[in-house]
Amino acid sequence: MIEIQFTHLLFHIQIVVYLIAVFRILRKTKKLYLENYAGTHINSYNWLFQFTSVLTFLYLIVFLKNIFKFSDYPYISEWIKIGITGLVLFIICWYLFKALSNPGLFRNVDSKLKLVSEIVSEEKNSEPSGAHEKEYNEELLRLKEYMAEEKPFLNSSLTIQDISREIEIPVRELSLLINHQLGQHFYDFVNAYRIESAMGILKDTTKNKVTILEILYEVGFNSKSSFNTAFKKHTGNTPTTYRKNM
Repeated sequence: MIEIQFTHLLFHIQIVVYLIAVFRILRKTKKLYLENYAGTHINSYNWLFQFTSVLTFLYLIVFLKNIFKFSDYPYISEWIKIGITGLVLFIICWYLFKALSNPGLFRNVDSKLKLVSEIVSEEKNSEPSGAHEKEYNEELLRLKEYMAEEKPFLNSSLTIQDISREIEIPVRELSLLINHQLGQHFYDFVNAYRIESAMGILKDTTKNKVTILEILYEVGFNSKSSFNTAFKKHTGNTPTTYRKNM
């Protein structure tokens, strides 16, 4: 019936629009995480992206099922429906496992956070350019001294709010300072200090027996993959290769 086909068409249009909107929000969320967090919080984005990708894959299978449903091979649609039932059960179990083992993954991003591009746009509309240049230089010096002396980057869950509170610089100004003035995401800014610390340990001949895994946890990373990626981005080598060349 044409009415049923039209209903299915509207359903698929709605789903496609929804998925596009979700991936757009995820792209913004990733930027917010990189600009404000430097640890376990980034895992939340990775989880959300994985879950959305799995749901998108499930939708594509449903779409394929409906194509066969209105074709000359409706029996194939029934077989796909059975497969979908099993896949849905798997997704539900996976979701529950993640929720129980990592409840922090389901915490929302602070609704008060803004992208640096939005803050910069507001600054341009309200303040003349260069008005706070001297202030930024003083804050940058204070930030670097704090990072070198207190080593807050050793905290794997460090956030820009934590540093803001310690050095008494508003989050908005600190975010502009790091993400805009220095041209780095907060995530990369903190990881640079972690990598420098790791390099110092790898160069130390008295610590040859300390494993790479022990080092990455000691300097503030929480996974081997993120450590290897950041280390190679910073030095051009893997931690193991870097140690061998010392």
